[in-house]
Order: sequence, then C-alpha cells, then structure tokens
Amino acid sequence: MNQEFLGALTEIVKEKGISEEELLEVLDEAIIAAYKKNYSSQAQNVKIRRDLKKGTIKVYAEKEVVEEVYDDSTEISLEEAKEIDARFQLEDKVDIEVTPKNFGRVAAQLAKQMVIQKIKESERSIIYNEFAEKEHDIIVGTVLRKDKGNAFVDLGKIEAILGPNEQMPGENYNFNEMLKLYIVEVKDTTKGPQVLVSRTHPGLVKRLFELEVPEIYEGVVEVKSIAREAGSRTKIAVHSNDESVDPMGACVGPKGVRVQNIVNELKNEKIDIIKWSKDPEEYIANALSPAKVLEVTVNEESKSAQVVVEDSQLSLAIGKEGQNVRLAAKLTGWKIDIKSKSQAE
Repeated sequence: MNQEFLGALTEIVKEKGISEEELLEVLDEAIIAAYKKNYSSQAQNVKIRRDLKKGTIKVYAEKEVVEEVYDDSTEISLEEAKEIDARFQLEDKVDIEVTPKNFGRVAAQLAKQMVIQKIKESERSIIYNEFAEKEHDIIVGTVLRKDKGNAFVDLGKIEAILGPNEQMPGENYNFNEMLKLYIVEVKDTTKGPQVLVSRTHPGLVKRLFELEVPEIYEGVVEVKSIAREAGSRTKIAVHSNDESVDPMGACVGPKGVRVQNIVNELKNEKIDIIKWSKDPEEYIANALSPAKVLEVTVNEESKSAQVVVEDSQLSLAIGKEGQNVRLAAKLTGWKIDIKSKSQAE
C-alpha cells in the first residue's frame, strides 16, 4: 500500500474532522473485504496488521489447532502448529500470515472507494449534528442567489433555502447580503442534512431579544408569548422574575436602543412590548396596547373576553384591518370582542 495513499488518509483526518480511529476502522474493513472478495478460498477468519509508517499491510488467517485437518482454510494440524511455536496445543487458535502478492495494490483500490464513502457519510453526520445543535437558534447566512422565489443562503458548511413563505414581505435579498436567520428545523435526509431557515418565524424575534437584552438571556426577564405578522407587527409579552427589574424597560433599553436594534434588523417591523400578567383581564387589556381599555369581562369556559374602550379608541384597539385585536388574541390565547363605550351602553 503506497505512501501516497496513506498520506492522503492522514490529510483526510486533518481536513474533514473525522477521527483517525474511525478512518482506520474503515480501512481495516475495506482491506478484509478486498481479501475475501479476491482470495476467499484461502482463509475464512481473517484479520489484518498494518504499519502505516512503513506502508505495510499483512493479512493473517485464524486457524484452530486440530489432530486431523478437514478444512485447511480454518484448521491447522498440531504438527504444523508446533513448528510455528512448540507451546501450541489442540483447540488453540493460530494466526498464520496469508498475505497474497501485490495485495497492497488490490486492497488500496477497494479501500479508497470505501474510505471516500465513509468520508461522505461522516461529513454528513458532522454537519447534521452541528446544525441540529443550533435548531431554534439564530444563524448568520450569506445570500448566494434567488431562483423561482427561493433565496439560497450559504451557512458555511451547507446551503439553506429560504422559501417564499419564510421571507419577510418587502425584503429584497441581494447577492452577498448578510442575513440573520432562524433555524426552524434540521432534517437528516437521504441526500444529506437539510436546514430549514426563516425570517418570519416568531422565534427569530425571541432570539433577537435574547441577544439584545441581557436580562432575558440571564433569565431575569422571561418572554411569555409572541404573536407576529412578519414585516408588519409583533407583540411580545414579557415578565420579570425580579420585582426590582422592569421587564418592559429592560427590553426597550437606554434611550430605546435595544428595541431599536431589533426593529432595524427586522426592517422597521413595529414591536409592541407587553407586560404579561397571570390575571387574564389585565393581560388582555395590556395586549391591546397602544389602545386604552376601560373594562374587560372574561368567560373562562369559552375562553373569550368582552372588551370596552372609549369611542375614540375603538379603531386603535381593533387596528388596521383588525391587526391589533388579532395579534392580541394570538398573544393571549383568548377570543376578544371589542365594543366602544356607547355600543356597550
């Protein structure tokens, strides 16, 4: 087995991140397979010994010591065994070298095929595991091209597709543009790992807040719920586990810098930061911000709420095309019916 081939194996270990033990295991399997394919009649129980520094490969057949040999591919007589080592007894196992001439060349050809296949499998496994750990997290990708509405994004070791439904309305994805993306799911398919990314997923907003707001990352402030209509508006409900920390203030940041960084990343998507409450009436009233609510009446059985606002606040509470009340309902998990004060009376 020539030094060039063995040198190539060493390079593979360095470049591909595959362990040397794993690669040598594949090499051993390949060499044994090559022997059995070409010289199967000579021996059955085969093992190999290799010296990578010298570039030598030797094949040994394991044979049992018997009085009378019926199958010389698996058995050796006691007389022959004692010629090798006088200490051998009946039923002992003896390793006898059976390396054929030019075997290194034959083994190298098959080993090369199997090693290449193993490299592909290992690379796929390494990439899958790397991205599976990042599932539901943010990753930065570079736009490569757009085709049939899809944006193809380079994530370093793999290319991801940002589908039309995962693209924010009004965003143009230009070549070499850097994007923050949310990893929705990582699939291990027959064609290799597939990474599904999104710019519209509510999880993107949550992760952006975790990056910008130390109190959220540290667990002092908790994100309880998010409702999002990507590219237009998001409502995020937050709660503080420390009475001395204002959850809304922490999210807004000094001079509004924290929330503004997120708004900029989301191309001016509006963000309403809502104070969460375990009291559904208070929570629903907060969720309808920026509208001022006069009264909330909840029905626990139907999980519905009747909300009353000043006449002047009705359109604000409902929002353009019903967006504000729709997001508030999604955020709280309650059906919300809004009436003006005069309608209620």
